[in-house]
Amino acid sequence: MDRRRALPSVESLARALDGLPHALLVDCAREAIDDARARVARDEPVTRDDVVTDARARVDRRRDAQLHPVINATGVLLHTNLGRAPIGADAFADARAVATSYSNLEYRMAEGARGSRHEHAGALLARACGAEAGMVVNNNAAAVLLSLAALGRGHEVVVSRGELVEIGGGFRVPEIMAESGCRLVEVGTTNRTRRADYERAITADTALVLKVHASNYRMVGFVESTPVAEVAALGRPVMVDAGSGLLDERTPWLASPPAWLGDEPGVRQAIDDGAALVTFSGDKLLGGPQAGIVVGRADLVATIARHPLARAMRADKVTIALLQSVARAYLDGDVQSIPFWRMATASVDALRARADAIATAADGLTVVDTDAAAGGGSLPGLTIPSVGVAVPGDADALTARLRGLGVVARVVDGCAVCDVRTVDPADDDRLADALRAATLA
Repeated sequence: MDRRRALPSVESLARALDGLPHALLVDCAREAIDDARARVARDEPVTRDDVVTDARARVDRRRDAQLHPVINATGVLLHTNLGRAPIGADAFADARAVATSYSNLEYRMAEGARGSRHEHAGALLARACGAEAGMVVNNNAAAVLLSLAALGRGHEVVVSRGELVEIGGGFRVPEIMAESGCRLVEVGTTNRTRRADYERAITADTALVLKVHASNYRMVGFVESTPVAEVAALGRPVMVDAGSGLLDERTPWLASPPAWLGDEPGVRQAIDDGAALVTFSGDKLLGGPQAGIVVGRADLVATIARHPLARAMRADKVTIALLQSVARAYLDGDVQSIPFWRMATASVDALRARADAIATAADGLTVVDTDAAAGGGSLPGLTIPSVGVAVPGDADALTARLRGLGVVARVVDGCAVCDVRTVDPADDDRLADALRAATLA
């Protein structure tokens, strides 16, 4: 008798599965049956229960691979691989109201006429950092590319050699400039660029001077760069890629500027110093969703908004609603509704109390001092004092078990550690349960 005839049919096996859409259950069933047929052909023992177990395991793996929430216990607040800044409940509620209804996205209710999507979050963010106008696109790379294409195509754009950087995902400033149609003019040296270097390079064909913030690395030693104010005094529009998105280096929304911010430049300061345009990310230090923001002179922002690429790069209504809520929090001077700032400014004492409770709930754990980080290509080399829970045992095996339970931890000095600064307090019990399960496995 052909043992393959004893195997279940694809459809009957799919009906015995759950947890995914039927089409995906069929895929898992077919894969399990194909594998079973191959094992039978090799004269290996295979039972019907073996096939069902295999199919269910495939369903679990597929379901776990789909986008879903996890607990970030790495201590990296803006963890790019984990989605960067979480969105606050207030902003999500505002976005939900817009997303589940019609809205005035591009309609002026008072006039009964067509409006612009840039009149919402873009305008509020511009107000929050002292700029004339603003607009939102889908990320900061798009903001840079679009601005250069709209204002510099076919003309010279002057950049310091020390600012021709590469950021995550292979985004290289020289390549972006080439794609935008600008002619790159390099000035200065890798480590030192003076005002005179810019002055010599500027010609009648210079459309912009581009300043790029080194947001994901630090250069130390024999270095020199020219401040925005000095470059702006040379008479050409200065565009600043601020990247990290700190609206104001004074952080007036906090009692005092945190030491871990170091010398991170603010968007407001660049505008005050004469920058014609500033671009930055929405999901880094701003604490909002993935987006690129352009703020600056009203005439330049209007030119950028009219460019054909602007439509291809525009943000959707949900992103705009989220950013509008975030901008209002800054304008109100109360950022407790923004999870990034709530996590970043939590006191070490408060974190230690939470860590103690987690360690008590899961026996055998140790509370340890840790160093958290901003992440997301922001504040390189700067850390935030924090507290974590260390788990005894094989660190690699433990972190793998924790991932299976929806928790991403990190390894410090050969030990698995869960940093509580990046864990929402509402998830403390869930983290304790996961740690208990991981240590008992």
